[in-house]
Amino acid sequence: MFLSFRRKEQPWEVVDCKAVNPVLMYSEDDEEAEDLDVHSISNTVTHGTYVFDLSYKHGPPERQLQGALSFSQQQLLREVEKKGFNILLVEGWKLTILRRGKYNRVEVQYSARAAKAEGKIHQHRRPPPFIGVLDSQH
Repeated sequence: MFLSFRRKEQPWEVVDCKAVNPVLMYSEDDEEAEDLDVHSISNTVTHGTYVFDLSYKHGPPERQLQGALSFSQQQLLREVEKKGFNILLVEGWKLTILRRGKYNRVEVQYSARAAKAEGKIHQHRRPPPFIGVLDSQH
């Protein structure tokens, strides 16, 4: 009879969590987006979960968190581009900071409703909504 012993791994501890409910990124009243013409909107919300290791060697934690959030937004945009959409019309996110011993990690859950638009799209790419919330991070 073989006994299998599991190696006891320390679980990841949740250190902090920040979230932004989905918000409209472009509106009719938005002067910067006047030249965008939305042709179609996705019927579903697209979700993506991305995990990043944090290191104090790579700069202040706030910068790393903002970078992880921006990267997650870009990755989700790439996903919806495969389906024929080219902008994220409604965006929201949840960022969870985890710690296990001396290691830190961040999990980003990004969600968006995509749309197909014409106009000066690349001039209107926006950072994730309320990214400034992360400035107060320790």
